[in-house]
This record gives sequence, structure tokens and C-alpha cells, in this order.
Amino acid sequence: MKRTFTLLSLLVVASLSAQNAETEITNVKEACLDYINTFYKADTTLAYRSVHKSVRKTGFYFKDDDMAYSKQLEMPFDKLVDLAKRWNADGSRTTKNSPKEVVIFEVSDKTASAKVTAVWGIDYLSLMKENGKWMIVNVLWQSPPKFSVSETK
Repeated sequence: MKRTFTLLSLLVVASLSAQNAETEITNVKEACLDYINTFYKADTTLAYRSVHKSVRKTGFYFKDDDMAYSKQLEMPFDKLVDLAKRWNADGSRTTKNSPKEVVIFEVSDKTASAKVTAVWGIDYLSLMKENGKWMIVNVLWQSPPKFSVSETK
């Protein structure tokens, strides 16, 4: 009887852990989609919901005229919000088919990492869980890559 109770207890804990893991993955993905939609929909309320005010966003824009990437660009939270207000305010930069891809690399109890692909390029995101909410704290981005390789296990 004791053995059956122990086994049932372990199954319940495992089931709750799996449910919790799925919930955390879903919550991280939602924060990443909020980030994309902040710009796609010009909706800054999404930034306030998913991007930490101490965010460090840095990246590289490809300049077609120069056929080269810009120097490193920095964007603190207030500039991110200002850009989001105007970047797609008229709706001309995106369509219903614009990319909105989220790849979750890892979710731990307090930290997570992901990659988003959007019309402007790719962003690697670092997130932290603060007061039960996933918030983006670091963004490394670039215009659509001219090439990309990845290591597989």
C-alpha cells in the first residue's frame, strides 16, 4: 500500500511538473509574441507588458546603399516605445503573412532564451521571470541575415 501511494505521489508530481513546464513555455512564447506585435501593431501596451524597463537592445541594420551593416545600434526602453509608436503606425510595413516566428531555446525557473524572426530580421531574446511574469531584458538583433549556420548536436 505504501509503495502504491509513493508511486501515485510521484506520478502526480511529474504530471504537475509537466503542466507547469508547458505553462512556462507558453508564457515565454507570449512575451516574445508581445514583443513582435509591439511593432507590428504599433501597440506600446504590449511593450509595457513584456519588455523590462531596463532592457538592453543592441543590433545591426543592413544598409542597402552601402551594402554593409551599421555600427552597433543601442535602444533603451524609452526609444523602443518611441519606435514602436511610429514604425508601423500606418500598417504598411507588415502584412498578414509577415513572419512571426518564435523559437524557444530554454526555459528555466527564473531565466529563458528565445529567437524571434520578424519582418525586420532576427532577434535573440533573454528573459527573466519577475513577480511571476516573463520579461525581456536583453535583445540582440540584426537585419535579415545574408547567411546563417547553426551547430546541431
